[in-house]
Amino acid sequence: MSTKGREAAKIAAIIGGGAVVGAALGLLLAPKAGAETRRDVARYAKRAQLQATRFGRSVKTGVSSVVERSRALVKKDDHKEAA
Repeated sequence: MSTKGREAAKIAAIIGGGAVVGAALGLLLAPKAGAETRRDVARYAKRAQLQATRFGRSVKTGVSSVVERSRALVKKDDHKEAA
């Protein structure tokens, strides 16, 4: 895995861990009625899903860019060796 890939994985883990800790603390420190809490958790889960999807798309775009640049460099190097 490349350095950028490892960094992206670390960031994703930090975001995920922070989301879980934040949700747990929110439930413990601000208890509400069951229906209200379930509604809040559902909203939070939906927001987290959207953020994860956006982050995944961003990572995919970055990885695709790196792959394309790498392919171009390999092709350029192959042409130099053939000449």
